[in-house]
Amino acid sequence: MKYFVDQGSIVRKIWGKADTTLFIFAGSAAEFALNKAVDWLYFTGKLPADPLGRLFSTVTYAREIIFAEEEAALAAIDKITAIHKSVEQNRGMQIPDWAYRDVLFMLIDYSIRSFELLDRPLTHAEQAEVFDVFYRVGLRMQLNGLPDNFTHWQQMRREHLQQDLANSTYTYHLYQQYKKHLGWLRYALLVKVQLLLVPARVSDLVQLGKAGWIRPILSSYKFLRRLNVETVLRNALLPKEYKVQIMGLDKR
Repeated sequence: MKYFVDQGSIVRKIWGKADTTLFIFAGSAAEFALNKAVDWLYFTGKLPADPLGRLFSTVTYAREIIFAEEEAALAAIDKITAIHKSVEQNRGMQIPDWAYRDVLFMLIDYSIRSFELLDRPLTHAEQAEVFDVFYRVGLRMQLNGLPDNFTHWQQMRREHLQQDLANSTYTYHLYQQYKKHLGWLRYALLVKVQLLLVPARVSDLVQLGKAGWIRPILSSYKFLRRLNVETVLRNALLPKEYKVQIMGLDKR
């Protein structure tokens, strides 16, 4: 049986834990709010109406691809492509290739950053393996201008952070929606986790502030994680409507 991602891959280990996946979600939430193509996500009305659900669906699709047999994974990628083509037809415009690349770049970067923040530094070979998985997703989507190796991706990622992000009215509105849907405690945790996780450019644009109390909390959580007893604390903080879905992300 052939899988899109090898069963022993570091990518499966990264995406096989709910908390790592949630950190990927947190980083993406910050960068989505800054992306200059975020108006596309507003076009259908789904993002402002349910920002957590919209971001969670992106994460869910990624996990479907990562843990699926190859044919099922390719079908999932084709479904994503078809959904976006339908949105383009309804709007009468094409989503720019750089906007598609930006989403892939986020998934690569926050996969690496989240695992390293919670577990350990990845080797260069492991980082390149993360890149390769999402590179193959981009190839299947027939995206133009993809970097052809991890080193090239690093260069393009730096350029993207400088060129494709801006603080706008969308940024303010999305963060207000995050606060509304999460409540003040979960929202405060989200912002502090983002501060530890995102590139400096993202943190500066969103004005995330200082880390403060999150560092000792994260250290304590990582200790509980090593004992495999962190789920009680984590699950207590989950939004009720997503609790079952998020608990199902664990593949230990």
